[in-house]
Amino acid sequence: MTTFLQLHLLTSYPPACLNRDDLNRPKTAVMGGVPRLRVSSQSLKRAWRISDTFHEKVSDQMGIRSKELGRRMRDALLNGVALADLLKPGTLQAEPDGKVSDENATKWAWMIAGEFVDKKTKDGEEETEGEEPEGKSKKKVKKPNVSKETLKSEQIVFYSQKEIEVLGTLIQSLRESGRPPTAEQLRVLKVKEANGSADLALFGRMLASSPDFNVDAACQVAHAITVHRAAVEDDFFTAVDDLNTREVDAGSAHMGEQGFGAGLFYSYVCIDCDLLKENLGGDAELTGKTIKALVEAAATVAPTGKQNSFANRAWAPYVLAEKGSRQPRGLSLAFMKPVNEYGEGMIVNAMTALDTMRTNLDKVYHSGQPLPSESINALTGEGDFQKLLDFATGSGGV
Repeated sequence: MTTFLQLHLLTSYPPACLNRDDLNRPKTAVMGGVPRLRVSSQSLKRAWRISDTFHEKVSDQMGIRSKELGRRMRDALLNGVALADLLKPGTLQAEPDGKVSDENATKWAWMIAGEFVDKKTKDGEEETEGEEPEGKSKKKVKKPNVSKETLKSEQIVFYSQKEIEVLGTLIQSLRESGRPPTAEQLRVLKVKEANGSADLALFGRMLASSPDFNVDAACQVAHAITVHRAAVEDDFFTAVDDLNTREVDAGSAHMGEQGFGAGLFYSYVCIDCDLLKENLGGDAELTGKTIKALVEAAATVAPTGKQNSFANRAWAPYVLAEKGSRQPRGLSLAFMKPVNEYGEGMIVNAMTALDTMRTNLDKVYHSGQPLPSESINALTGEGDFQKLLDFATGSGGV
């Protein structure tokens, strides 16, 4: 039976712009007929994945997600610096040592990068100057998915730690042989399992051109929403010129507006513990470390949008972790009717609504038998977060 770890979190944010839409305003959703503030799952996962909290637990087991690995491979071919070192922040670029020509380095890097996307062609429209004659559509042509000039791919790719190691070994081999990669060398580049890459094992990847090497995500993250009606407000702000003596103009140097909102958010995370372990090649120790890293990040790491302007850092005052083989279910239904109490009463009522919904679902579906769980409540000082982490990473699928 599959073991699922489910997290339910309530987190309060003061005025902030956690996650912006295309109009530079906080994202929203309508639920229960009323507007709510929303934080997308993509924003949450990105914040957790790049956080110090996550990296402290699994810093040596992280993949790379980028369109630009082809450029780094070319640099490694040219200057002999290990690919893994070139991917580290702050690594200084070295001068080419002449062992591989720029032409060959570019061509070989393009060949390698193309193994992870369709390097050959994709449907597109022919670029033409001026307007097309009326009634005549643009000619369909094929465009490269990896640019031969910039080596950037059209598709962002998640590379596992194991794949980065294999790529680094191949690059050193090509530098020694002075010959382009063979078909067999290219064929074995992609690795089915997310061996050694905690983030890839959690969040998965899709390679449209190589579906056999897709990795199913072991973690599902819901969009966070406020448990109450929420409005997007506008902050009118100015910037003052320090050198303005007010002799000619006493006005500001800049004026602008920024949307913001505040609220108590409900978040839901579901982890397939068995799939996570499978994605990590059966490594039970790394599976436990990965779960611990994600749970701690989900509870303590805030989205980074406009953080310098709003200091929107917060820890979840309420976290409920459930574990078992039952079909997972979120508890957002608890907030279909918006919580209306103000002040501390709002979070108390939100906790009560969550507990009531959970109890009633267990009552009608499982004869009142709840899943094994651990929780913390920072308002009352109940629970222990370390105990919750131990429960999340304990026996039963890990």
